[in-house]
Amino acid sequence: MAAVRSNPARERAESLAAELTELCAYRYALEARFLSLLREFDAERCWERLGLHSCAHWLNFKCGIGLNAAREKVRVANALAGLPTIAAAFSEGRVSYSKVRAMTRVATPENEEYLMMIATHGTAYHVETLVRKFRRVRRLRAAQEEGAPTYRSRALHYHTDEDGMLVIEARLSPEQGALVLKALDAAVEQQPDVTAETSAPDAQDVTAETPEPISARRADALAEVAEGYLGSDNVPCNSADRHQVVVHVTAETLMDGDASDSDVTAVTPRTVDPLRSGHASTSRDAPPEHQPRVGAQKAPSHIEDGPGVTAETSRRIACDASLVRLVKDQKGEPLSIGRKSRTIPPPMRRALIARDKGCRFPGCTHTRFVDGHHIEHWANGGETSLENLVLLCRHHHRLVHEGGFSCERRFRGNVEFRDPQGTLLTNTPALEPVPRGEDPTAWLKHRFDRLGIDAETCIAKWYAGDTIDWDLAVFHLDEAARLASNRMSP
Repeated sequence: MAAVRSNPARERAESLAAELTELCAYRYALEARFLSLLREFDAERCWERLGLHSCAHWLNFKCGIGLNAAREKVRVANALAGLPTIAAAFSEGRVSYSKVRAMTRVATPENEEYLMMIATHGTAYHVETLVRKFRRVRRLRAAQEEGAPTYRSRALHYHTDEDGMLVIEARLSPEQGALVLKALDAAVEQQPDVTAETSAPDAQDVTAETPEPISARRADALAEVAEGYLGSDNVPCNSADRHQVVVHVTAETLMDGDASDSDVTAVTPRTVDPLRSGHASTSRDAPPEHQPRVGAQKAPSHIEDGPGVTAETSRRIACDASLVRLVKDQKGEPLSIGRKSRTIPPPMRRALIARDKGCRFPGCTHTRFVDGHHIEHWANGGETSLENLVLLCRHHHRLVHEGGFSCERRFRGNVEFRDPQGTLLTNTPALEPVPRGEDPTAWLKHRFDRLGIDAETCIAKWYAGDTIDWDLAVFHLDEAARLASNRMSP
């Protein structure tokens, strides 16, 4: 009998392959545990304690995960909560994160068994291709059922709600709608400096986590698009005043940082009414006869020809705005308008941007649509100087003024931020290095020993050369969606 000749190169390759696939299975089980904890962390909004925009920003700040990948992890984590079959297979290391990520884009309790069959017997390529084809079928069917909108029916209506919020309702032609959505998506992407959401606009997709719902971020994006248009050189206008947002607020409201919003009630005659022209105002130089009377009620802050705003909101807006002193008589008629003050001049703003390069709040990545914040408020004697200014994005500017957070300049020009409890916020990442001599592989095997993971656990049961009937696979998913829809129908 001839002796079997050994092949060291082949044996080495098989040994490495076995170790790699076994480690992959452990990694998938560990990733499932990570996402399970992440879902709890996000549901309890633990990231708000640091004043961050979202859970994805916390992952970026503390775990070193890119924002785009972080948003996708949060989306998948939240989606798995309603998909027990996929979640169980993932936690046992039987399917990869790539497969799970693809399946959660279309998975429902009705079709997850079929998707798991494809994931078990196919590769990640098969799963991703099937999901992409199924989503395309759904989009085409939805377009056919809705029909083409009539161009003549386009319209835009708006009204101010009881709480002062502006409500907009629009009906646009397909090309107009696509243009508007493109602009909104671009503006949303700029908010955290990454893609706005990872999911396509399918109704059943679980969108990536955000500090607020994506609808709220789109509302912010709409305001930023309007701001960008009004600030462009292509706007035909003889006067910038046509595009200024005017907020009326009394000087005492600006200067009284401890006043509660409930103190701002009735309008008093003979008071100084600062005028915000895209900006805001003060009234220190007003004649004595036109200063607010001691004991008089404070006039409410309000947008010109619009709803009221809180006192603290007025102070936040006034941080980076030019002020016009407007003295009124007893009938509310203006007597005089003083000089503009407090606004950050363009050269100083350029120097501020060059120095800070974006929002200075710990963990924030926002570099556009930032405000110059007076560390010591201008109304309290703070100077409009680089030493007293810091760049903050709109979200963190609100937190500093209205969310209980604070900032102050320390030695050597460093700016410190504290949460509402007074705890110092630092830029130090939370990751600690693995101790020397410790084997992560041994820890993984000990941690997930009960799962019985081996080199074959995560390998797809697919025979090279076999093909998949894509039409049949899409039909099965579509049929599951139809049956689920029929059960939900009355």
